[in-house]
Amino acid sequence: MKQRTIAKSVDIVGIGLHKGVPVKMTLEPLDSDMGIIFYRSDKGVSIPLKIENVVDTQMATVIGKNDVVISTIEHLLSAVYAYGIDNLRVIIDNDEVPVLDGSSSGYCLLIEEAGIKELEKSKKVMKIKKDVEVTTPEGKKVALKASNRIIYDFEINFEHPSIGTQNYHFDYSISDYKENISKARTFGFLHEVQYLRSKGLALGGSMENAIVLDKNKILNPEGLRYDDEFVRHKILDAIGDMALLGYTLVGEYDAIAGSHHLNHLLTKKVMEDSSNYEILDLEEAQSEAEVFKVAYANA
Repeated sequence: MKQRTIAKSVDIVGIGLHKGVPVKMTLEPLDSDMGIIFYRSDKGVSIPLKIENVVDTQMATVIGKNDVVISTIEHLLSAVYAYGIDNLRVIIDNDEVPVLDGSSSGYCLLIEEAGIKELEKSKKVMKIKKDVEVTTPEGKKVALKASNRIIYDFEINFEHPSIGTQNYHFDYSISDYKENISKARTFGFLHEVQYLRSKGLALGGSMENAIVLDKNKILNPEGLRYDDEFVRHKILDAIGDMALLGYTLVGEYDAIAGSHHLNHLLTKKVMEDSSNYEILDLEEAQSEAEVFKVAYANA
């Protein structure tokens, strides 16, 4: 199995979630072994997608270099990662990736418009060998566990009548990602939105690109896309955050009330000890290659 990029360049224009300003973004193909590289065209600065370039995880995953940042990268990366794309240049003319409708489905359509191109060199993946876990005193947890499959398990618990406790198990394939994960939107509470706007954040947020809740109910007139849309979006985010490992992942991700910050700590902890993982060449690792052939089929 070979590395992947997109077959042609594609453009999109949208609004940034926090600054609320128009952003033009271009996705360009890259050759083998170049990875994912973000480029701020207005600043002339390239920021490779690496754990050490993460500069903030409070409200979104933010990467930066030389005081130049790109925020809210997780929805785009979730789609890029789900489609198995190894090499890509993301050109952006502002400091935030467009939020689109608050999900990653628009990015799936953009990738499909560009098409997927196989490159000459073989695809490499990261297989988790040992369980790695990050926990908090409040009972929050994120973990990566050894598995021959690609699995995401997530549990959330919000004291809100429209959310409560939700669990979702996602056994990865591109087709299942498109149907069951990519359409799930980000969400926020009205009192939080008001506070964030007082701090100059969430200026681009609206019911067109997020699920908004007051103390008792969902405010969006169209309601939910899934009964458990909230936990599905958490999986969407987690897939994007795991892209910071630099390889498509083989293993099981488990979370209870996970977050961007805990996901960042998890990826750092994985990389601290090389015995936690192995890098496999899918031209040689036939059993793992079969997993991806099935996951990539019919998409």
